[in-house]
Amino acid sequence: MIVDYLVYLLFRAFIALFRLMPFPLAYLFSDLTYFVVYRLLGYRKKVVFTNLRKSLPGKTEAEYRKIARAFYHHLGDMLVESLKSFTMTEAQIVERYNYVNKEELDQCYRDGRGTICVAGHYANWEWGGIASGTQLLHKPVGFYKPLSNKYIDAYTQRTRVQGRSVLVSITDTRAVFETKWGEPAVYYMIADQSPTTHRLAHWVTFLNQETAVLHGPEKYARVLNLPVFYAWIKPVKRGYYTVDFVPLSLEPKSTKTGEISAAFMKILEDQILEDPRYYLWSHRRWKIKKP
Repeated sequence: MIVDYLVYLLFRAFIALFRLMPFPLAYLFSDLTYFVVYRLLGYRKKVVFTNLRKSLPGKTEAEYRKIARAFYHHLGDMLVESLKSFTMTEAQIVERYNYVNKEELDQCYRDGRGTICVAGHYANWEWGGIASGTQLLHKPVGFYKPLSNKYIDAYTQRTRVQGRSVLVSITDTRAVFETKWGEPAVYYMIADQSPTTHRLAHWVTFLNQETAVLHGPEKYARVLNLPVFYAWIKPVKRGYYTVDFVPLSLEPKSTKTGEISAAFMKILEDQILEDPRYYLWSHRRWKIKKP
């Protein structure tokens, strides 16, 4: 317990340092992080290059190295942007993380319909909880995995959402979907991680490999007939993004089992193939093999 609290104090000191640090200086820290993580430590290099070779066959080793270097640079940026988000105002986030093409999403709100928004570990998926409070008509509800350090976890819950947004544990998913929010909600789910078990997983071909997909987003969409949108997060320049809401299914009850999951993984794959450097290649995505 004491150790956890000391770690928390160190974490808060680090956050305070980044609060004072302007973005140009913070990105110099990101460049240093790239050098340490990629050049010196070789963090998960084997995983990254294995994923790249299997997912993007036919490229030369020089091309794989180029993508890997760009990925590690972006990984450093993600660290910096995540740390900065603890102390940025909503207005500062919105300036750098702008929602576009959300007319169909807004229409669902006017029709009194909640929605599910799925995204992958692409570009910056961390800023949505803060940026959505003023940019969306729906009440934003985000899911996260609770941290083992209860002090940091509580601080995260207090600071990573603003305005009307709420952050809830993935362990309470069912209860959250049964909650009456008083207005239509948009449930924001990062849905491309690997399931913990084969049970109920959907299987699709994703990036040239048989891939298990979480069944949760599709399950709740079909049971509750919640329209599903994909958040296409596009880097504009360093530290600036747009988010385009692409409808995957407006009437989920009429879809077949696995159809929405397949559509989500297909559009994510299209985005990755368009610019692979922004995907989280260090994730052990394919650790579950198809029986």
